[in-house]
Amino acid sequence: MHRIRFHLPDMWYHGKLNLRLIDMIKEHPEYFRQGVEIASVYGCFPPAIWNGGRNVNGFADEETIKLVLDEFNSRGVPCRFTFTNPLLEEKHMSDPFCNRLCQIADNGFNECIVNTQVMEDHLRKNYPNYKLTSSTCKQIRDFDSLIAELDKDYSLVVLDYNFNNDFELLERIPEKYRKRIEVLICPYCYPNCKRRGEHYRFLGEQQIRLSTLNSFKGMAGVGAGGMNYISEKQFPCEAISLNFTQTTKFSTHVPPENVYGRYAELGYEHFKIEGRTMHPLNVIESFVYYMCRPEYKDHVRLELGMYYFQMQG
Repeated sequence: MHRIRFHLPDMWYHGKLNLRLIDMIKEHPEYFRQGVEIASVYGCFPPAIWNGGRNVNGFADEETIKLVLDEFNSRGVPCRFTFTNPLLEEKHMSDPFCNRLCQIADNGFNECIVNTQVMEDHLRKNYPNYKLTSSTCKQIRDFDSLIAELDKDYSLVVLDYNFNNDFELLERIPEKYRKRIEVLICPYCYPNCKRRGEHYRFLGEQQIRLSTLNSFKGMAGVGAGGMNYISEKQFPCEAISLNFTQTTKFSTHVPPENVYGRYAELGYEHFKIEGRTMHPLNVIESFVYYMCRPEYKDHVRLELGMYYFQMQG
């Protein structure tokens, strides 16, 4: 039996929803496809200036952070911090919130995703217990560079989404590396987007600016929706506004039959579901789409949807 290991979006905005899914897989394995596992939940707590890829906003106090980490870790699921802001410099490495976050979660189980050398060096020196994942934000687009990245000391390397479904390339990757590759299977980004790097830098700049404000709890009332609104207003991006079903039309979208078929048969087992700041209904749809047996999709969708709306009070 092939292992199909999913990495779920966000322990902060979608934390309770992810926990319900994890519990449901344990309680009712018959609802889910064979081999499904939850390998990690990725994201960050605000106001983390090191965060990248998507923005997080608000203020997470230490007690709440410990509670969330314990909820996932006690279920055997590590939390992976998205320390992928591309604009980080040495001066940012002394940030008190982020360093305290690393101290709190430093149990040899939780992990970090990195994008810059300065961030990687800081973690390896000061927090060597963390496994490090090489981020898709690096935008590694050629085969030789990908192999060079896999030769480095990373737990996983997230594949650039433009390589998705390129089975000629995927078959060229030596088998010894395939279990260390993570495939971003549902990108909310147009194939070969020319503005992708610029968008990451914009989000990084915004994270630094708003994290500074949030460190004083000055904007703690602005949530993910507010952040997305700011991003869409200042950096218009049609793709990020699409719903999950619309993204399945992209050539870079990996359908379930490829996940459980060609990818699994080639030895790939790590699959990342995007959606950190997406509406929870989009996240639920992605869970159902990729993990559920066809005859239980409606049941799981309804149960998770009802759970989400009950959480809203």
